[in-house]
Order: sequence, then C-alpha cells, then structure tokens
Amino acid sequence: MINFFLFLALTFLFTLLLGRMIERIRVPWIFAALIIGSVLAVYNPFAQVTSSDAFVFLAQLGMYFMLFMIGFELDLNELVRQSGFIFKATFFIILFEAFFGSLLVHFVFGYEWVVSIIVALSFATVGEAVLLPILDEFKIINTKLGQSIIGIGTLDDLIEIIALILAMLVIGAKASVPQLNITIIMLSLFILFGMAFGLTKFKESGKSFSFLNIETTFLFVLFLLFLFLGIGEYAHATAVAALLSGVALKTFLPDKRIAVIESEVRTMCYGFFAPVFFLWVGTTMNVSYLFSFPLLVILVVLVSNGAKLLSSWLVGRNHLGVKQSLLMGIGLSVRFSTSIIIVKILFENKVIGADLYSVIVASSIFFMFLVPPLLSNLLVKWVNK
Repeated sequence: MINFFLFLALTFLFTLLLGRMIERIRVPWIFAALIIGSVLAVYNPFAQVTSSDAFVFLAQLGMYFMLFMIGFELDLNELVRQSGFIFKATFFIILFEAFFGSLLVHFVFGYEWVVSIIVALSFATVGEAVLLPILDEFKIINTKLGQSIIGIGTLDDLIEIIALILAMLVIGAKASVPQLNITIIMLSLFILFGMAFGLTKFKESGKSFSFLNIETTFLFVLFLLFLFLGIGEYAHATAVAALLSGVALKTFLPDKRIAVIESEVRTMCYGFFAPVFFLWVGTTMNVSYLFSFPLLVILVVLVSNGAKLLSSWLVGRNHLGVKQSLLMGIGLSVRFSTSIIIVKILFENKVIGADLYSVIVASSIFFMFLVPPLLSNLLVKWVNK
C-alpha cells in the first residue's frame, strides 16, 4: 500500500511529464492532473488515499486558492472601461448558451429549473487564460478579434461570480437549518461583505505594506484568506469567501506589492494545490455512466458549442465579419477552472448527481483538447495568411 506522501510525489511527477506533452498542442499543463484523475476513475488502486480526509482537505484548499486568484485577478476598473460591443456581446453570448444549456439540463437530466440555470450559466463562462498565449503567439491581441475575446473573457468574470453566489444560495436553501443558525449565517455574510468593502476604503493604510518584506506580506495574505474562509464557514459560503478575499486584497495592497504577491500566490496555488484539486475532480467522475451514455457528452458538446458559435455569429458578424465572429465563438468555447469549481461544489453538496457532474467534466476535457488546436489552425488559415 502506497503512503500519502509517495502518492503526492507520483501525482506531481506524472502531472509534470504529461503536462509537458499536452502543452505541445496548447493545452494547459494543469489539465494533466484532471486527465490522470479521470484515468484513476476507471481503475483506482489508490482509492484509500484519494478518499482520505488529508487528500480531500488539500484538494479543497486548491479550490479555495484558485477562487482567491480569480478574485485577486479581477480588475474592476477594466470591467468599467469595456466598450458597448463587449458588454452586449458578453451577456448575449453567455446568456444565449445558458438558455439552451438550461433546457438541456432540465429536460435531459431532469433537474429543477434553478439548478439547471446555474449549471448552464457556469458552463457557459470562458477560460480566457487559456486563450491569451495563443492570441499572443499569432500577434492578434491588439486586433478587434483579440480585444473582443479578451474583453468578453474579462467581463464574464462577473457572470462567474453571479453563478457562484447563486450556487451557494441554492446549497443554503436545500440545507435544513434551525432559526439560530440562520441568524449566524446572515451575520457571517454581513461580516464577509463588510470586510471586503471595508478593505477597499483603507487603500492608504495598505501602502505601509510597501515597506515590508515579501515574506511578511505573504503571511498577511494567508491570514486574510483564512480569516475570510473561517467566517464564510459559518455561512456555508467558503467559496464566496475565498473569492471575496482576493477582491478585497487586490484593492487594499499597494500596486508595487500586488505583482510580487500575485506571483508568489499563483506559484503556490497552481504549483501545489491546484493539481490536487483537478486530480480530485477526475477521480470522482462516474466513468461507468459515461461509458453507458457516451452520446450525452456529445450532445452537451454540440448544444454548448453550437449555441456559442451561433450567438457569436449573430452578435459579431457586423463588428468583426463572419469568419472572425466564428473564430471568436470557437475561442470562447474553452472552459477552465471556475466552471469546474462551481460544478464540483454543486456535486459535493449533492445538488447535482454523478451523472450530470461526470458529463460536464468530460465535456470540459473535450473542449480543452479541441479548442486550442482548432483555433490555432483557423487563425493561420483565416487571419495570418
């Protein structure tokens, strides 16, 4: 029987090796952990380790650190500066896909409308971080197409936050809690949002961190993250708390410290915790269900990608032209961490079952391997001739 530490060593080794291979087709290396987890879902000789409290705890920390990074990277000023086309395109494309996605989840999988809408909304969001290296490689970041993709990917962060909050509300509504606990929940939420808003008002005080060394500042970041998580735990809203802590810290710390801290936290998040989280996501898939109903994955891919392409063409054909509006739709089809995190939260809280959860994760893997190579090839043919 392999022990926990040797299992982690093997996890990081195989994530590194497989990650280097899939990067050659422009798939982010972090998805190697999800692939390994999916393989373990078929046959897992390490089930005792992957179901242990220690492993689940590390995986949950990975989820919280990624949500913290999402909040920390959220640029509210940039969102305000987006053009009218970006606003119109973002909400039209995301809501168009969410509409057809919610119909699919409701009628095919049989979930109630509220859950169907939240799942579809989270799955319709964009993993723009995957697209940036591709856009940069083909020198189109500063073109209309590049700016449209980046702008929509940036603005859809607001929709991701809304989807996350809605998911936590559904989870809270399904939990039967005494009246006293409801009071504690409301008080905890009030404190969370009060702290997040309060830190934005103490920007001047945050300048004192410019004179502290990076280790001290990093300890303050960890203190703030776990403080938010601890308060959020009382409200059963740790995911929202993690995201809020990132938003609050971004507005509190001085600009000269933000870049350094972001680098430090990102390294710890994606270098250690995130691979464990994605491995956890993969191992909890129901592969037997996928083998029994493989057409469901294809159906989800067709509905989701079809809606994204059609909506991108409808809203972008006059602004970008037909080919580039389709390129935008293909690029916006890529999924990344936030949608998977929301679906994982719903699954762990038994709001959705292994059937829908497994199909969505499998669809995300499909999109991750389809979109980057396809987008790159079409950019060569249609843009960089």
